[in-house]
Amino acid sequence: MNPVKVGICGLGTVGSGTFNVLARNRESIQARVGADIVVAQIGARRDNPACDTGDVPVARDIFEVVRNPEIDIVVELIGGTTVARDLVLEAIANGKHVVTANKALIAEYGNEIFAAAQEQGVSVNFEAAVAGGIPIIKALREGLAANQVEWLAGIINGTGNFILTEMREKGRDFADVLAEAQALGYAEADPTFDVEGIDAAHKLVILASIAFGIPLQFDKVYTEGITRISTEDVNYAEELGYRIKHLGIARCDDEGIELRVHPTLIPEKRLIANVNGVMNAILVKADAVGPTLYYGPGAGSEPTASSVVADVVDVARTLTAEPKHRVPYLAFHQDTLSDHPVKAIDEIQTAYYLRMSALDKPGVLSQIAQILSDAGISIEALIQKQPPEDADHVPVILLTNVTREKALMSAVEQIQSLDSIDDEVVRIRVESLAG
Repeated sequence: MNPVKVGICGLGTVGSGTFNVLARNRESIQARVGADIVVAQIGARRDNPACDTGDVPVARDIFEVVRNPEIDIVVELIGGTTVARDLVLEAIANGKHVVTANKALIAEYGNEIFAAAQEQGVSVNFEAAVAGGIPIIKALREGLAANQVEWLAGIINGTGNFILTEMREKGRDFADVLAEAQALGYAEADPTFDVEGIDAAHKLVILASIAFGIPLQFDKVYTEGITRISTEDVNYAEELGYRIKHLGIARCDDEGIELRVHPTLIPEKRLIANVNGVMNAILVKADAVGPTLYYGPGAGSEPTASSVVADVVDVARTLTAEPKHRVPYLAFHQDTLSDHPVKAIDEIQTAYYLRMSALDKPGVLSQIAQILSDAGISIEALIQKQPPEDADHVPVILLTNVTREKALMSAVEQIQSLDSIDDEVVRIRVESLAG
C-alpha cells in the first residue's frame, strides 16, 4: 500500500508529542493500518528541542502544508480560533482530511467546518479536543451508538480540578494554589479560560453535540468558574458528605437540554468525586448500558498525542480500506441534527448548598426556613456553627431539596434582604449523579 502522508501544523507541546509517538510506534501503527504513516512535512514558526524532526522538511509558513499536494491528512495543533480556522477551511477546500486537538475551534466554528467537510467529502476528527488522552469522543460516537444518552457530567479541566483538590486535601486557599498551578505549567499566565470555566464550556458543547445530536451551541452554555470557592465551603461540603468539583453537565429531557459548567457538590462516595489532581473524568448515563465512567489524563504532550494519533489512524484506515470517504464529524448525520431547545439556567432543577452569616439570636433560623418554605423549598440538612469569639454572627449552612433555580434565587434574594443576614449568601448547586 502507498504510505499515508501527514502534515503536522504546530510543533508545540502536543505537536512534538504527536511527532514522537508516530516515530516511536511506527511499526505497530503500520500493522494496525495496513500502510505506513509518514510525516511528510511540518509547519512551525520555530523548532522544538523536545523532538528531533530529522530530515522532515519544516515550513515556517504553516499554510504551505495545507497547499502541499502530497499531504493526505493535515494535523492542526496551533491552537486559537483565527489562523486555525483559516488553516482548517483551506485544508478542507484542498481535499485534505483534518485531525485537530483544538476544542475552541470546534466549539465555536465546528458547524461551519463540518458543513465544509461534508461538501468536500473529507473527514474532520477531533478526539483530542476533549479530555486529552481519554477516548470519550469515540466512546460516545461508537461505543454507545446503541444508546440514548440521558445525561453526562465531566471533570474536563485539569487545572480547576488540581486547585480544588489542593484546597480540600491541604486546606490551602484559591489564590495560593492557583499560583502553584501556574508555576507547574498547569495554568497559563492568564488563567481565565481555566478558572472561569470557558475551557470546560468548549469541551462540554462538543460532548453534548455528540451525545444528543444537536448543533454546536457554545453561546448557550451557562458558565461559572471556581474563583469564588473558599476553603471553608470545601470543608463544610466534606462535613456534609460531599466534595466540590467543577463539572460540565449536559442533560436531555422532554423540556429541553441543559448545558452548564459550574462548581458542584457531589456525594463523596461517587467514583467521580474521587478523581483528583489534574486528572479528568466523564460520567455518562445512557438508557441501555446505564452509567459508565471514563478516566485519564486530560492534557499533556503524549496523552493528548495518543488521541491525535488515534484519529490519524482512523483516517488512514479509511483511505486504505474504503473507496469512499466518510465524514465522522458527529454521531449523527448533519441533516438529522435536532433543534431541541437549550434551557435557560433559571429553568434547571437541582438541589443547592447555601452558606450565610446569620445574626446569632432566636428566630433567625425560623425566618430563613419560612422564606424557603414559602418558595416550596425544603431543607435537607443544616449545620450551625458556634460564632467566633466576640462575634455576633454565626455561619449557617443548608442543603435544600431539588427545586427550580429561579425559585431558589428569589428565596435567596429575600434571605439576603433580612437585617439579620450579613454579606452575600453563597450558593453552590448539588447533584447526586445517581445512575
